[in-house]
Amino acid sequence: TRRFSDLYPQFELLDLYGPLEMFGCLESDIDIVTVAESKGPVASTPGVETVARFGFDDCPPLDLLLLPGGIGTVPQLQSEPLLDFLRKRAPQAEITLSVCSGSALLARAGLLDGRRATSNKLFFQLARSQSDAVDWVTEARWVEDGPFATSSGVSAGTDMALAVIAKLYGPERAEKIAILTEYSWHRDADRDPFAAYLDQAAAIA
Repeated sequence: TRRFSDLYPQFELLDLYGPLEMFGCLESDIDIVTVAESKGPVASTPGVETVARFGFDDCPPLDLLLLPGGIGTVPQLQSEPLLDFLRKRAPQAEITLSVCSGSALLARAGLLDGRRATSNKLFFQLARSQSDAVDWVTEARWVEDGPFATSSGVSAGTDMALAVIAKLYGPERAEKIAILTEYSWHRDADRDPFAAYLDQAAAIA
């Protein structure tokens, strides 16, 4: 049984719950736990709260680490407790996954140095500015490099989650989950229909 999750204030709701819906379909093969700096309710960007079962100090070992993005990424870039937690736990995890601007936090922690990674296309510079030691891929739905998987914005995290499930549990299991959830899975990691909007958040707003 694998165990995973992580969150912080003002995380993007679908960044977390898209992948959790997919992983949750593994039922007894996975134990989903939620962790934040302090246990208790953590508000997402829309205000919906998720309860963190554990704080950083009492978090059990994590086989998989999922880091969402969102508006809350920006202040967390200066959060030594979170960055230290990532530096400690990511090397112990089988796979560390980030969605959207979550890769900016991994880069800030120095965990993506020498690796390929991607991020939310509209706010790509936020991630890229955290480290020039990362090979930032501007056109990718998600990127897998060693024990790290990073996805583009929001909905892309669900595609990445299914790809990781296929890697860990087999493609047939992932296909069944996509059908069960009636999800149209974008299987090609290199096909990124939103790459054309690189760093155009101001123009879209």
